Amino acid sequence: MFLALRLQRPLFLEGEAGVGKTEVAKVLSRWSGGELLRLQCYEGIDVAQAVYEWDYSRQLLHLRAAELTGSGAEVAARAENELFSERFLVRRPLLQAIADAGDADAPPPVLLIDEVDRADDEFEAFLLEILSDYAVTVPELGTFRAAVPPVVVLTSNRTRDVHDALKRRCLYHWVEHPDFEREVQIVLRRVPEVEEGLARQVAGAVRRMRGLGLYKPPGVAETIDWAHALAVLGRSRLDESSIDRTLGTVLKYREDAERLRAGGLEDLLEAAGA
Repeated sequence: MFLALRLQRPLFLEGEAGVGKTEVAKVLSRWSGGELLRLQCYEGIDVAQAVYEWDYSRQLLHLRAAELTGSGAEVAARAENELFSERFLVRRPLLQAIADAGDADAPPPVLLIDEVDRADDEFEAFLLEILSDYAVTVPELGTFRAAVPPVVVLTSNRTRDVHDALKRRCLYHWVEHPDFEREVQIVLRRVPEVEEGLARQVAGAVRRMRGLGLYKPPGVAETIDWAHALAVLGRSRLDESSIDRTLGTVLKYREDAERLRAGGLEDLLEAAGA
């Protein structure tokens, strides 16, 4: 993170879902004071969703208003010229990040490009161009260029391999699950109403689950959710009943929950106690 800020390079984070990749961008935004601009990637995402589009409904209303207030070629020409001005431009996260990074006195925005592995090859190529020059061209208005590059964080759950050309533009880091003591501290910070003994039990049980080869091992986000659910139920320690009742907060696939219940919950309790 330090090098990404000093070198003004995008930070590319890969890792299992729920390990805290997205949280990095949120923390950077809170720490720096820069606005957080999040672009959630998905299959089929295009320029209109990521960069900009025109507000067609407002443009149509503008034309109708011009027709009501006057007539003649001069009025029509003026109304048409105003159609593609910035007042009708809808800025999406990529354009916002570049256009808003021009003020040297304000902290640069933090651009989060989340789950870039879900986008397709064409969008990756477009991102490559954006991250190389930090510039976006709107044909009707010209080129927007960032005087100071935004802070860029890209995340990937590695559902597919992202092209090397995009990774070369970034600083790369694989985010591991935290070790036991660090996960306990994360739970205590995020769920302060949880007693330390319960936090240690929850972290120990989750650590055991991750070693069972489940279809979807729980991440840190699920550890926090589980601890929070137990606190809401007024539990101060784990037992078979509390695990069974709250398993849906930590395991999100029926097959994983059935496998855990079929093997008995004693092993999980033993890991939690250890």
